[in-house]
Amino acid sequence: MKSFIDRWENAGDEKSDTQKFWLELLRDVLSIDNPEDFITFEKRVNLGHVSYIDGYIPSTGIIIEQKSSTVNLDAPAKQSDGTPATPFEQAKRYYDWLPASQRGRYIIVSNFREIRIHDMETPKAPPEILTLSEITPANTAFLVKRDRPLSHEELISLKAGELVGKLYDSLISRFAPGDTHSQQTLNVFCVRLVFLLYAEDSGLFRKSQFHDYLKPRELVASDALLKLFDVLNQKPEERSPYLHDDLKAFPYVNGGLFAENDIEIPQIDGEPLRIILEDMSEGFDWSGISPTIFGAVFESTLNPKTRHTGGMHYTSIENIHKVIDPLFMDGLNAEFDKADTTKKLRELQKKLASMQFFDPACGSGNFLTETYLSLRRLENRILAELSQQISFASDTRETNIRVSIGQFYGIEINDFAVSVARTALWIAESQMWNETRKITHFIGDLLPLKTYSNIRKENALTYDWNNLIRPGKDLYIISNPPFMGYHVQTKEQKAEIRALYGQDSQAGKIDYVSGWYCKASEYIAGTKARAAFVSTNSITQGEQVCIVFRPLQKRYRIHIDFAHTAFKWDSEASEKAQVHVVVIGFNTIQEEEGPEHPKRLYTPEGLKLVEHINFYLVPAPDVWNEARAVPWRDDTPKARAGGKPTEGGNLILSAGEKAELLRTDPIAEKLIRPYMGAWDFIHRKPRYCLWLVNASPKDIRSCPRVMERIKKVKAFRLASKKKATQRKAQTPALFDEIVECTERYIAIPVTSSEKRFYIPIGWLEPEVIPGDALRVIQGAELYHFGVLTSRVHMAWTRYVCGRLKSDYSYSNTVVYNTFVWPDPTGKQKAMIERTARAILDARANHPECSFADLYEDDVMPQDLREAHRENDSAVCRAYGWSEDIPESEIVAELFRLCSVLRGEAEE
Repeated sequence: MKSFIDRWENAGDEKSDTQKFWLELLRDVLSIDNPEDFITFEKRVNLGHVSYIDGYIPSTGIIIEQKSSTVNLDAPAKQSDGTPATPFEQAKRYYDWLPASQRGRYIIVSNFREIRIHDMETPKAPPEILTLSEITPANTAFLVKRDRPLSHEELISLKAGELVGKLYDSLISRFAPGDTHSQQTLNVFCVRLVFLLYAEDSGLFRKSQFHDYLKPRELVASDALLKLFDVLNQKPEERSPYLHDDLKAFPYVNGGLFAENDIEIPQIDGEPLRIILEDMSEGFDWSGISPTIFGAVFESTLNPKTRHTGGMHYTSIENIHKVIDPLFMDGLNAEFDKADTTKKLRELQKKLASMQFFDPACGSGNFLTETYLSLRRLENRILAELSQQISFASDTRETNIRVSIGQFYGIEINDFAVSVARTALWIAESQMWNETRKITHFIGDLLPLKTYSNIRKENALTYDWNNLIRPGKDLYIISNPPFMGYHVQTKEQKAEIRALYGQDSQAGKIDYVSGWYCKASEYIAGTKARAAFVSTNSITQGEQVCIVFRPLQKRYRIHIDFAHTAFKWDSEASEKAQVHVVVIGFNTIQEEEGPEHPKRLYTPEGLKLVEHINFYLVPAPDVWNEARAVPWRDDTPKARAGGKPTEGGNLILSAGEKAELLRTDPIAEKLIRPYMGAWDFIHRKPRYCLWLVNASPKDIRSCPRVMERIKKVKAFRLASKKKATQRKAQTPALFDEIVECTERYIAIPVTSSEKRFYIPIGWLEPEVIPGDALRVIQGAELYHFGVLTSRVHMAWTRYVCGRLKSDYSYSNTVVYNTFVWPDPTGKQKAMIERTARAILDARANHPECSFADLYEDDVMPQDLREAHRENDSAVCRAYGWSEDIPESEIVAELFRLCSVLRGEAEE
């Protein structure tokens, strides 16, 4: 470490030293073996012209802009296009043009003497600056770990979760295995224990009071704990006069935490007792845990369904604020900034106390807990301001606190999570109570806890939310409902969705989260209540948009207040859930729209104030991109699916199978044609098929191996549960659906990786039989190829196509037929034809490469990248747009054009 600092103290030239500096930092500071495999230098990026990122770490998405040691990192310098930009502005430009999947959280700017870390969660905030001498493995670990550096609060909370998990592991064998009641008892015990440990560290109890009670009773720890639980649930006047003094000294807790007495605790001695007394009590301070994080970590640590993953799951506080800030906290903070009188401050405090918050999929309560903490912090700011204007009596028991956990409501199907959520709220209340003490100097006690039944164990999709709380103008619904695609839902879950949307709907094809949108829309209809949910981004793509949102707009007139477009969801500390989500804030109030009443759209390019947000999360009119049988324009060539074999692998041949067949049946040569599906097309791996359309029966019968395969096709189809497939057994020599092209055609793979900026599109000769994993376009010209392979069509595809996991799922009816083509001049069309030809020529320069090779972004050949850039520019000009128009604006413009065409079609 020291040698690294010494080597670079007085060195640093951008051109000659950049790679050496970063490779040594990764190897010598962060102990990365083979760092040259970990970092990429001179990564190409298309800014409308080819440019290069000095350093890029693919695993974390971090961009590095390196300058020489003599460069002032605050000074702008002229760029290749003539515009001035600081090093950060230069790097930010690269960041904006990278595909979303390749962006990380941080941009690094360095001049060797210092490293500036720009957090793109808060891009306008000043960067964290590390001088060369301040570099350590701890503060640069984020370079190689997708996690951002953990805060002190997170580290404490995760350590607390590890301690609970350690205790759980030491106790689990002492409880009856597989017994539900035994598991519940263990969970209840752990919840109570955590509260006791927190209470003795946070001031609710005397310091070390729980430890000092249990330590002398090690031999009878289980009985001692059960006695303590009983006492904590008794008011002082109800307690036995014969209690030992150290039991009498414990305060009455209430709140229902210790009310359940139907629990049995096995003998707690040895290692479990040592963990409780030494590791958890003597060796750890619980007062600093975050109830928001720890509640989720605690629940996932002890939940058998999540424990097997080995990760401690929690939703980052930053992501929670992506929901609650635009929904209400931004407005409340703005009101506070304007509250310049005692009257206004008290009115704002009264408003805080009147608001209600409801999470209908609350889990361990992290959204509710963080909301409570945020409101109480704001209330404390109000109290601090009031203390400057009026005096609070130092001996009063009046707290002046108006915000209460009684304002928070939740529904959760898991009973243990319900217990954790209630406990997390109590811990949050305790922490904020202590913070308020410092401001108002009151001397009251938090204990006994108040009992609230606001968090219910119910199935949120079948329970009547009105039985918990009725919606009104001060109700805010916040939630992160389950991430569950329709293909993994149980029969019961699919039935729940159909019951909400209607049996005649297509609700069997939508994600589980949609049920919460439907339930919430019905619940708040006709009220001023507002809602905001985190959701898998699939409900804003492809056919799901129409199925999920169109009925809700028609029935309940919902519309979007604000939205975060797709971003990667951080849901764990040790493992990141690789899922992309959106945040959608909505209500049913018909508000005015226009420049005077902007909606907030949070995109990778930053916050945009727009007039309207549609359900594809685009600033454009509400267009329901329903599947179309034909393209908008009559002169557009038709696209269709390739042929569907449905043959159990008996009509399709690998290269080896073809060779073996011809070895025994050489006459079969005339019965075999080249065949391609999506994978074959992208990877250029040859496959073949038995193509027996119009084949001579004599030729077929003269090939025993071919006849054997045909019989297997027949058996395969007859065994199908589908009647239509069974009928196809009558023609087992033929594909289920026959598609044979008569001329050279464009092929588009149905499924392609989202990591590719361009979907590989190309031409195939008519002798190649397309499978149903290809979309085929006959009668296409170079012009059509140029438009289809442009970033304009790619942008449309990314927004409206369906997804298979996260990969693109290209549809001729939803993507191709709904795409609005430009109306170019003759000169513009000729230019697109030239740039399309240049793309084909650039591909031909690399005959050894497959599309998978050519379109891997990090290794895309420069000539091909430049050809695509020129083609992108030509297509944009044909639409009348600037060459550097952002992708989100491209999509917005296409939706506007689509809206006009749909309006004309309806007329």
